[in-house]
Amino acid sequence: MGPGRRLLLLAAALLQLEACAGARSFQVDYTHNCFRKDGAPFRYVSGSVHYARILRPAWRDRLWKMYMSGLNAVQVYVPWNYHEPRPGVYDFSGDRDLGSFLDLTAELGLLVILRPGPYICAEWEMGGLPAWLLWKPDIVLRSSDPDYLQAVDSWLDVLLPRIKPRLYQNGGNIISIQVENEYGSYPTCDYDYLRHLLAAFRARLGPDVLLFTTDGNSAPELRCGTLQGLYATVDFGPGPNVTAAFAPQRLYEPKGPLVNSEYYTGWLDYWGEPHASSSPAQVAQGLQDMLQLGANVNMYMFQGGTNFGYWSGADYKGQYKPVTTSYDYDAPLSEAGDPTEKLFAIRTVISKQGEVLELLDVLCPSGPIRSRFPLTFEAMKQAHGFVLYRTRLPRDVWDPAPLSSPPNSICDRAYVLLDGEYQGKLERDGQTTLNLTGQAGATLDLLVENMGRINFGVNTSDFKGLLRNLSLDSILLSDWLIYPLDVDAAVARGWPLPTPQAEGSRAMLRPALYTGTFQTPGIAWDTFVKFPGWSKGQLWINGFNLGRYWPAWGPQQTLFVPGSLLRASAPNNITLLELEGAPSRPFLLFLDRPLLNRTASPGAGAKLLTP
Repeated sequence: MGPGRRLLLLAAALLQLEACAGARSFQVDYTHNCFRKDGAPFRYVSGSVHYARILRPAWRDRLWKMYMSGLNAVQVYVPWNYHEPRPGVYDFSGDRDLGSFLDLTAELGLLVILRPGPYICAEWEMGGLPAWLLWKPDIVLRSSDPDYLQAVDSWLDVLLPRIKPRLYQNGGNIISIQVENEYGSYPTCDYDYLRHLLAAFRARLGPDVLLFTTDGNSAPELRCGTLQGLYATVDFGPGPNVTAAFAPQRLYEPKGPLVNSEYYTGWLDYWGEPHASSSPAQVAQGLQDMLQLGANVNMYMFQGGTNFGYWSGADYKGQYKPVTTSYDYDAPLSEAGDPTEKLFAIRTVISKQGEVLELLDVLCPSGPIRSRFPLTFEAMKQAHGFVLYRTRLPRDVWDPAPLSSPPNSICDRAYVLLDGEYQGKLERDGQTTLNLTGQAGATLDLLVENMGRINFGVNTSDFKGLLRNLSLDSILLSDWLIYPLDVDAAVARGWPLPTPQAEGSRAMLRPALYTGTFQTPGIAWDTFVKFPGWSKGQLWINGFNLGRYWPAWGPQQTLFVPGSLLRASAPNNITLLELEGAPSRPFLLFLDRPLLNRTASPGAGAKLLTP
């Protein structure tokens, strides 16, 4: 093959790579009961925040605190009456600048679940519907009344073109859109109205965006609130049995992801009644139970805010009950945006979901690269660190079958997981075959570590990653999602979050991130850190990458910690990426001298860390 032919093939491969890298999708996987983002299983942990209840200068602060609490998405209402105060008069400026708010969520790395109504409830004046609709006295709201639908369509003609470029499929961060809101709780029960809305959203947003409904978790509410073509989700607060709470959703969506679109972290207040409150422990326990089921959860509210001006609504439950100006909601972030005890309880629950596979959106915010066959680090312009290669088993494997790599094709060490369970490792100049069993479609992950490029020898062109195709029982594996991981950037942003961890927790036998804090009263001196019971990984202190630890292999047992990295007057943050297996009681020891050729026993001075 001539050099010109090789250049043409290389150019074609690069063009194919660029096209694949741009392919984005967010879909329901009815077979595996999950969402799939860019083809990979995905679960969101979200929180509701209302830009209309927060002044614009505080938007970044609230969203940043949500991100730092471990959320990967926010749920956002769009109040129609906030933007169209009079018929045909629109306001998207200043505090009403929806586009800038959505752009800020994208900048901070948060996905968006958008709820544009047209009715939103939200304890907002008239549920977000403009009061000028009532200028026609006989109008039937939230129905197929032609006058109402004409006003709705005119509004959607203005709103949805602003949304479409920000859809995930179009390169933005909006992964799903709710149509109407809790319609099953409204007595009209007009299916023609829902069909009209479905057609209106599809016509303006295209066929690919995920549209959904939300209703209370009872059969009557779901009966009138759901429609074929709209994925049905439910809402409910803390309770003793989350499996039973999700049962009504399963009546209407027997397959697909479990979704609680409004998990109530608190409640609203009415004038003349006591301030509503709920137990942080109970709210945290409910969240933990749902996450253990694999459910997707949106916390309503994560921060409530304020009903400025005349925007507070009212309920009618046998009597008229106006809502207070404060919409604090006893939420994890207070009305003023301050952290509460509830936030710390929730953050602890979220932080337990600290496995690498659960953090792909954080570690690879640009999303995966699709490729028929594996690509090297260099082909993806990834210099150091880690890349996750993901594919699916092509068939059922009931008897152990070899996952094999050709000689010198693993550079340098691959940690193998099947549906999230650690299977073992493949390595350069070491084990190149691993036996697996699993069902067709099971997710196969290889987390590949660059252990350092050759600096002396015959060949210094030391490419990293999966250099050649892998096979399962002699069948070549293909159709990969490849995630270049930027762990350093995630740690620099403060993720994961330090939280307390109870002693005696189980050992984690797969790649996971652990965090903790320690203090150095007085002067911060140089020190050395030891890793009792840890296997192999990377250590960061205060966002600085101190390097690789590998006490299980040795001889080096400690890493040097320069005193200049430490803070004497504030807690110091520790992050470990443990690759092979953490101890059941994870802690570190800080010593006054290095251990370069021996192992020391655990003793005083230990500091607990948490996955």
